Amino acid sequence: MRSILNDKPRRQTLIAAALALLIGLAGAALFAQIEGERGIAPIASNGDFEVTGIEVNVQGESAEDARMKGWREAQRQAWEKLWKTNGLGGGGGAPALDDGTINGMVSAVVVEREQIGPRRYIATLGVIFDRARTGGMLGLQGQIAHSAPLLVIPVLTQGGVTSVFETRTPWQKAWAEFRTGTSVIDYVRPGGAGADSLLLTAGQLSRRSRNWWRLLLGQFGAADVIMPTARLERLWPGGPVRGIFTARYGPDNRFLDSFALTAPSEDKLPAMLAEAVAKTDAIYAQALADGKLAPDRTLEMQPVLSPETIASILARLGPVREAGPRDADPAAAAIESTGPALTAITVEFATPDGAAVDSGLAGVRAVAGVKGATTSSIAIGGTSVMSVSFAGDIDALAAGLRAAGWKVTQGATALRIRK
Repeated sequence: MRSILNDKPRRQTLIAAALALLIGLAGAALFAQIEGERGIAPIASNGDFEVTGIEVNVQGESAEDARMKGWREAQRQAWEKLWKTNGLGGGGGAPALDDGTINGMVSAVVVEREQIGPRRYIATLGVIFDRARTGGMLGLQGQIAHSAPLLVIPVLTQGGVTSVFETRTPWQKAWAEFRTGTSVIDYVRPGGAGADSLLLTAGQLSRRSRNWWRLLLGQFGAADVIMPTARLERLWPGGPVRGIFTARYGPDNRFLDSFALTAPSEDKLPAMLAEAVAKTDAIYAQALADGKLAPDRTLEMQPVLSPETIASILARLGPVREAGPRDADPAAAAIESTGPALTAITVEFATPDGAAVDSGLAGVRAVAGVKGATTSSIAIGGTSVMSVSFAGDIDALAAGLRAAGWKVTQGATALRIRK
């Protein structure tokens, strides 16, 4: 060992190998954060009507005959159920239609579970009705008002661990399989793969920075956010699973409503979660009708100025001079209104978290002479960049920032500041 340490070329080779190993491990760790078994692509949703959980138990002359009879029975039951929930009869009995007419309205039959015998068919089926062919029968031909695009962050807590897209969860799967075509909520459902698992985490729900939320919602083309949360408690292995579900919304994580459901066994958990998604959708639909799901105005790209902010701006500009004889002379008015030229200056500042973005912008905007400051690049955990419009030169802005308590490193056309 001593001879190796005393041998300079061999020592340099060992150091280079160790550094290469560390870099490889760091790359593998980053790769592991965005790759792997995560992410469930949501199903394509259209306006078709879906009725699930139809149970049939029929016999026939052969296995194929029994299966066809089971499907026709499922379509009749689904038509009755669809009419009770969406029809003009206010929950009354559905119009009597022959099998051919009903079959003409059906676009697909979904097999949830089936057992096929020589002459018997036992199954749980779902039936999808074409909206164009069925809407007239149900009286749903008119336009339906929808919400603004809302980003869905499905949060699941089980076994003491809270997750969103870090792993594939049954709660995420239930939302991915939910058919949103008939809902009044315009859901934006991330797939959960790639960078989604880094951007959308359970910690995101506690963020309050509007700048961070604007960037995140802009990434997914949404106007606001909703957070359906689920907490699963297993009473014993293989036994009942109790779920507590809560509907929340907005960047402030506001509470809407909650409810509890219980699955008798682990294999009944998907059905319970599908029911929970439907109930949660109903809660959000009611909130939309009550006016609670209007997009948060603080998330708009153009900030809304409060009366206090307007008063502060007017006080900074100084008192308004009354009109006098000189105002009739355009040349004199132009000379009097001439002030320092506006200069575009780049300012770099450290942003360890979302709150640092807001505090940095607020600190720079408070310096006298600053006419505007907007972020041009945000790096949470690194260095962000803002573009500042300043009435003066870069030296004057640097002096103003130092007077406000900032430590300034000055370049030719840019500044780097820190507290």
